[in-house]
Amino acid sequence: MATEHAYATVTTIERKVWAALDAVQDPELAESITALRFVTEVRVVEGDVTIRLRLPAYFCAPNFAYLMVADAHDVAAAVPETGTVRVILEDHFAADQINAGVERATGFTGSFPGEAAEELDELRKTFQRKAYIAALERVVRRLSAAGRMEPAPLLLTLGDVPEGVERTSLERRRAAIGLDTAPESSLLVGDDGIPVKSGDLALRLSYARAVRVSIEGNAHLCRGLLATRYGDDSASARNGAA
Repeated sequence: MATEHAYATVTTIERKVWAALDAVQDPELAESITALRFVTEVRVVEGDVTIRLRLPAYFCAPNFAYLMVADAHDVAAAVPETGTVRVILEDHFAADQINAGVERATGFTGSFPGEAAEELDELRKTFQRKAYIAALERVVRRLSAAGRMEPAPLLLTLGDVPEGVERTSLERRRAAIGLDTAPESSLLVGDDGIPVKSGDLALRLSYARAVRVSIEGNAHLCRGLLATRYGDDSASARNGAA
């Protein structure tokens, strides 16, 4: 019975860690590292957690890689009942520096001396803003298809967006960059929170489409690189936690 209880506890913790990792995103692609299949293993031994990550290319930018490893460590460490947490990035040219830096909490600049201290925070903010713009464009496309963008698009509010994946994603992206998520808040606002002006709408939407296409294209490319590098049968071993 004790063994069965211990196994159940381990399985529960693993599931919770997997669920927590769902919230960690590739900063450039605005998709979960679990959905992208960057996580290959979550192992729990006596409460201690080991997470293994991989990336599509050996030379993925170290600042991107560091963000994902650090974020994975932080969300896993916040899961109740976990002991020590170790995140291991594999098959990356800077893996040793990144893994050691996250484990010792020395930060990016401690792992890569000479880099700007604020670089990672600004990088994260930049891609959060882009993710918001792409999410807004998806919502606008849905509203346009339903004939909801006429005759006064600038009067639309967040509450005018139908419930669903697009609205949930948009609300999450707005919250991430500090924008209002109340249903009565204006829908068409820039990433600075300033409402879009009528004369700028077409140009703003054209730019938003370009951002969305770029993000989705990069995500498709990364999936292809990952499949080429590791094979199509290299799915994350999620231990039934999907």
